Amino acid sequence: MKKIVLAAAFAVAASSAFAGGLSDPIIEEPVIEAATSSSAGGILVPLLFLVIVAAAAS
Repeated sequence: MKKIVLAAAFAVAASSAFAGGLSDPIIEEPVIEAATSSSAGGILVPLLFLVIVAAAAS
């Protein structure tokens, strides 16, 4: 009987010990993506396509 009471006392103490604390919550910082711009301005892919078509035609 003493073991059951002792186990119950430890269970109550352990559950209240993990219930919460005084530590500050951990808040993750948001990821900020920098806007990048290429110097090609989106013209590189069409020019590459034209070069491939011209090479295939000749």
